[in-house]
Amino acid sequence: MSNAQSAATARTFLDAGIAASQGNDSTRALGLFAQASEALPGWALPHFLSGSEYAALGQWEKAEAELANAVLLAPDLHLARYQLGLLQFSTGRAAVALVTWERLAGNPEEPSLSAFVRGFAALAQDAFPEALASFERGLAEPRVNPAVAGDIRKVVQKLLAEVPSVTVTEAAPVDAHVLVANYARLKLH
Repeated sequence: MSNAQSAATARTFLDAGIAASQGNDSTRALGLFAQASEALPGWALPHFLSGSEYAALGQWEKAEAELANAVLLAPDLHLARYQLGLLQFSTGRAAVALVTWERLAGNPEEPSLSAFVRGFAALAQDAFPEALASFERGLAEPRVNPAVAGDIRKVVQKLLAEVPSVTVTEAAPVDAHVLVANYARLKLH
């Protein structure tokens, strides 16, 4: 099979996996993401989507392995790096997350992710006002990813009880599978 055929086959599997994920069929989605990865082994996106799917299922070790594979294959896939760090942070490994996020912390290409990373760094030090201010800066960015913004709004809402002087705009909840849908538009690497 030619490289173009492999890429087309991988994209077909990936698109079907995204549809399965949106239909809440995680088992099928994971199988299709694995087939996409087999068809085009160097492509990071199937690993990233598998990691996101495993995270949604609460299978943290598998999620971390898949997200780490995505970052290894595509170090500049910023959303994969962010999600990997978020998983590490949320499983009590803030120091590991901060190392994972190091490339994002001052990245001018991703101002919202950079602000969110700075917010989590402040949160790790119990610097709640600084964390909330960073989260708000990231949410104010015009190109903020809607699914990531939805997650950050949840974090902000939980922190508001600790720091009542900070206010944020109320937002609608984000569906868990919106994250996968937002990556459907990414191109083959």
